[in-house]
Amino acid sequence: MEDTINIVEYDQSWTEAFESEKEALLSGLGAEAVAIEHVGSTAIPGQASKPVIDIFVGLTPLRPVAYYESRFDPASYTHIPTGMQGRYLFAKRTEGKWTHNVHLMMYDASFPTRNEILLRDYLRRHPELVTQYGAVKRAAALNASSMEAYTKEKTAFIQMVVDAARGELGLPLQNVWED
Repeated sequence: MEDTINIVEYDQSWTEAFESEKEALLSGLGAEAVAIEHVGSTAIPGQASKPVIDIFVGLTPLRPVAYYESRFDPASYTHIPTGMQGRYLFAKRTEGKWTHNVHLMMYDASFPTRNEILLRDYLRRHPELVTQYGAVKRAAALNASSMEAYTKEKTAFIQMVVDAARGELGLPLQNVWED
């Protein structure tokens, strides 16, 4: 992955890129891939974003990371250790360019209420917040010296939106930042 943070205007082709990758993931992972969700800003109509498709794959069972490393083409996918519990990140490059983040995790009862899914769905229902989030993202991209710093700069806004989404659904509040 890269530390250069390039925010671009929404591109409708991101939905097609997700659908194409979803088919490839289903083909490679089979019935163990119980749910495949397009998350992140590229999944939100009108949202400015880094041009990288974020995908959550809910798996049953979740196997050791070596299993997935053997199933993904090493010329395209790189496992990125994140330290996050119960989750593997694979970055995909297409023609040398970072194009996808594929997050593999256990599919369980909490999968549909993961913060990233709630954020996506809430912003889809509240397009007035999409412009605000775009401004937050652009400011973060200008100010941040790394991808981690960029993410942290957006955290207060994301926390506000996720808290609203969780409140709307009667779910307990959760910290959006996983250390």
